[in-house]
Amino acid sequence: MGTSKGTMFDPTLVTDLITKVKGKSSLASLCAQTPIPFNGLKEFIFSMDNELDIVAENGKKTEGGISVEPIKIVPVKMEYGARVSDEFMIATEEEQLSILTAFNDGFANKVAKGFDLASMHGINPRTGTASAVIGDNHFDAKVTQTVDYAEATPDENLEDVIALVDGSEGDVTGLALSKTFGAAMAKVKANGIRQYPEFAFGASPAAFNGIPTSVNRTVSGGTTKDHGIVGDFQNGFKWGYSKEIPMEIIQYGDPDNTGKDLKGYGQIYIRAEIYIGWGILVPEWFGRIKEA
Repeated sequence: MGTSKGTMFDPTLVTDLITKVKGKSSLASLCAQTPIPFNGLKEFIFSMDNELDIVAENGKKTEGGISVEPIKIVPVKMEYGARVSDEFMIATEEEQLSILTAFNDGFANKVAKGFDLASMHGINPRTGTASAVIGDNHFDAKVTQTVDYAEATPDENLEDVIALVDGSEGDVTGLALSKTFGAAMAKVKANGIRQYPEFAFGASPAAFNGIPTSVNRTVSGGTTKDHGIVGDFQNGFKWGYSKEIPMEIIQYGDPDNTGKDLKGYGQIYIRAEIYIGWGILVPEWFGRIKEA
């Protein structure tokens, strides 16, 4: 196993990383990923403006019309680093792999959370503030169809937001719901009987009424306090990552700017970077349930 500066994650660890990200990220679980090259990916959105025309034999044909809108998906670099004992450098390959696997598990959790927070709310996960790198490329900015959250009637909130998506000719292929919303669904009763027990005790059902579902605290992680993002994740949203994940094993200096020299503290620094890109291709195919 290479341990010098500038090596790449072992391909097995990359596969394991993305599998774990899909298990923790709402968006990754609701939408299959498409590899995004470092220089970005251009998607073309075609809109046919009119309906089909029935024409008589030898009848006059008219133009239907079409519009084409290019959308550029540019990867965003996300990084995470951690200090470990410099005994890593003299450990066996098996011991090194064990350490990197543990780092990989933690990195996967951070990537999953970071991807959701960035693409849903446009914030830098570490600072919790708006990211200039992301700009308005996030659901809170792009999706303007909203329903005000009502704790007593969350099921009605879902009906209302789905109606908005349907009214924009979108299909609902996924529900990303906050933990608060899931708890409210679990409390809905009729004649003393819980109507949605699949949400009880903080559970996140894989599907609700046949629609893929993810209950995750990242949904409400923005300043607008969303409680649901609902819409066509399969066709109206695209995301992906570069398969190469750069990794550095740094032995000298103060790479995390803590004022503590690595050699002075008998440490090394493991840093990994991942490039993730995403695009909300058709914002009107989504709706949000948000705090009033």
